[in-house]
Amino acid sequence: MRPTSPLLLGAFAAVALAALAGGAWLAFGPSPLEIEAEEALPLPPEPPRLADGPEMERCLGMLRGDPEGAREFAQRWAEAEGGEGAAQCGALALLALGEPAPAAERLERLGVASRAGPAARAAVFTQAAQAWIMAGEMNRAFAAATLALTLTPDDTDVLVDRAVALGSLGRFAEAVADLDRALRMDPTRADALVFRAAAWRHLDRAEAARRDVERALEITPDSPEALLERGILRQLAGDTEGARMDWERAVELAPNSATADLALQNLALNEAGPSRR
Repeated sequence: MRPTSPLLLGAFAAVALAALAGGAWLAFGPSPLEIEAEEALPLPPEPPRLADGPEMERCLGMLRGDPEGAREFAQRWAEAEGGEGAAQCGALALLALGEPAPAAERLERLGVASRAGPAARAAVFTQAAQAWIMAGEMNRAFAAATLALTLTPDDTDVLVDRAVALGSLGRFAEAVADLDRALRMDPTRADALVFRAAAWRHLDRAEAARRDVERALEITPDSPEALLERGILRQLAGDTEGARMDWERAVELAPNSATADLALQNLALNEAGPSRR
């Protein structure tokens, strides 16, 4: 199999870079391709969750604007026998405060010990998987996502999350398998199409990658991530001008994002010429 250029960086690298920069997505929030790095704080999850009631609503409502306050509230709530709800919100507060590894560990323990129903426990494992991605621990992210899928096997969001972990680990064929499942259930998921295009590219399946990225752009014409990927495919096919146009458009659409950073790196390589790629 002919390797694709390791220096042309696409969708899987964008997720990893956004995670390291603090960009997070949580279950029931926007997908990885819909969040920018500056929107780092997690969105409060919607049901199913481990607890409901005014305390949970108050704690979750503080996550974006006052994560330290959410952490302190969760601690007081836990001391007052807040149970699983206090534990979940406390872990999410740690994530919002930039401590993804301890947050992920807490969420995993909570998912194992919880007596809630399968959907709520799966949501907790999904949050753990996303926290592990933020921590750069892709093997643990894969394991947590797999636990979530044992409880809710047809959850397209979790399938996409696990595919992100697999792609970041270089397990591209397995990533394709998860994305195939997700797209069978929801053929309009542009993010899944972009990730599958990236996986196909790494597997030297350029035509399949082009089909997926063009379909993604039909669904979301201004997707910076799809433009980033299409630019790579155009560059690899010798269309330097087309690649430049795609990457410049990605930067224009999302100037302060991880995707823009990678597009700018690719533009610099483009300018440097073949000897540098």
